[in-house]
Amino acid sequence: MSDFHAFRIHNDDAGYRAGIESIGADALSPGEVLVAVAYSSVNYKDALAGTGKGKILRQYPLNGGIDVAGHVVASTDPTFKEGDAVLCTGSGLSETRDGGYAQYIRLPSAWTIPLPAGLSLRESMILGTAGFTAALGLLRMLDNHQTPQLGPIAVTGASGGVGMLAIDIFSRAGYEVHAISGKTDHFDFLRALGASECIDRHQLAFSGKPMDSVRFGGVLDNVGGSMLAGLLPLISPLGNVALCGNAGGVAFDTTVLPFIIRGAALLGIASAGTPRAVRDEVWRRLANDWKPQHLDRIATSEIALTELSGAFARMLTGDSFGRTLVRIDRAA
Repeated sequence: MSDFHAFRIHNDDAGYRAGIESIGADALSPGEVLVAVAYSSVNYKDALAGTGKGKILRQYPLNGGIDVAGHVVASTDPTFKEGDAVLCTGSGLSETRDGGYAQYIRLPSAWTIPLPAGLSLRESMILGTAGFTAALGLLRMLDNHQTPQLGPIAVTGASGGVGMLAIDIFSRAGYEVHAISGKTDHFDFLRALGASECIDRHQLAFSGKPMDSVRFGGVLDNVGGSMLAGLLPLISPLGNVALCGNAGGVAFDTTVLPFIIRGAALLGIASAGTPRAVRDEVWRRLANDWKPQHLDRIATSEIALTELSGAFARMLTGDSFGRTLVRIDRAA
């Protein structure tokens, strides 16, 4: 195989730096499945890693990109054949092994997901880690007996990638969704995705009481911090809060009362380390009954590898909106 292009991240005596390089297959992390990459995506974690604003990588150098989808070129595992469409999200990509921002990637077969019928490679990366996280939150809530009858699901950080996809996914699953966001100019967009109500987070007043009148059946929370503390007293009996983000801070003040009086549950959503059997179930659901109806609307941008730095900057300054696809040109 000839050399190919990759967005590679270094941190050594010359400092932290990242950019497009030409590398060979022998530079890739080991794995049983060699994949020609078709698509990746841009997540907040990717922006932190690609700029050095966050300590994401545990070793260097590595190719960036926590999501990847493409076609198998070669495999030493007979489970996968040349030409098979596959995907992978999280699983150490751009953390302990090379990620999807390259024309080729090697993946461990244990974390390589056959593309489920009902999804295209492009659709799988519009979903990516963001959609997987939202769907994993729903799965965990269902496992803990969340039902539409408990009341509407509040989605915080609703204007972000996880939030937008959560609105669509939860609506598809039969839940009424209330979107919470500080970006009121996006409310019409969120309603078009399936939100029955949009709430300005700046106007969302919490009483500070340890228990308050029930308002929501459950929450998919991307924010944490004071938002999480304020929402817990509003959850219906036996409702669930699926916590998947910390945009509002990692600490929060609460009491035990929502948990021991109403039986509310706080569920941690750790998508990167999800076991394989659960991954398979989430992707099966995303390709079928939970498949969002508005993926093309949510995919607001499609870029090349050479445009990653600009996409990272927009995301870190809060100027990005919707999901950004990275289309990989496989020509070396």
